[in-house]
Amino acid sequence: MNHHTIAIVSIVGTCLDVLGSLYLAYDLLGGQHGPLRLLTRAVTYSILFGIGYGLGLGLFFGIASGLATGITLSIELNRAARGLPHYTLPWETVFSALRGFAFGAGLYKILGLEFGVAFAILITVGQVFAYSRGMRPGAEYIAARHPRITRRQFWGTVNRTFGYLVTALICSALVHHLEHALTFAIRVGLVTGLVTGVGVAAYPFIEYYADKLPERRLGVIGVGLMLCGFALQSIQYWVALFDVHLS
Repeated sequence: MNHHTIAIVSIVGTCLDVLGSLYLAYDLLGGQHGPLRLLTRAVTYSILFGIGYGLGLGLFFGIASGLATGITLSIELNRAARGLPHYTLPWETVFSALRGFAFGAGLYKILGLEFGVAFAILITVGQVFAYSRGMRPGAEYIAARHPRITRRQFWGTVNRTFGYLVTALICSALVHHLEHALTFAIRVGLVTGLVTGVGVAAYPFIEYYADKLPERRLGVIGVGLMLCGFALQSIQYWVALFDVHLS
């Protein structure tokens, strides 16, 4: 154990304390139409996509792409849940750029800056084109107690799989000649396709509980998060108390 690990644990504990206090302050934050529902979506989708991408393409890639995907997706679905029209194309371009930058940053750690930048630009352009054709997260919005994927969403997932595969091949040919370019491109395509498919199928279930979760249960979740946060924050003091050696 080293000082960096202790610092990370303490920061995570602080974040859990803040998150727990937000759940406890549910009514003060506007109830069902307040920001807490958006926060619940953002946390849930970030974890879902982060784990999927992380298992397939590494921890840093999972954190970066999971956060960007979870936050932008929750913003768009929260708007759809309120029955409002979808965002304008300039805003959707911003969402696409954020996700593209996160994917590029994740691949930068694996393949270098040039590959990451090229991949981010191409993916952003591809996502903007998909938005312009009506393929957006809230296009067929529904909140249900069971997973669901429509025919259009299925083919959108397939197109995304091949789109990411081809993009990885193009970037490899242009800026970074990989030894096993095709294998890596297939890996990128399959990981993004599978994770997207699971996310699309699961989002009706997540949306249902994001809007229907009882207030008392939210309070219980808040207390649990705060207790976990206090426990993590206390580790630094237990380490000092028992004279644990830090490298």
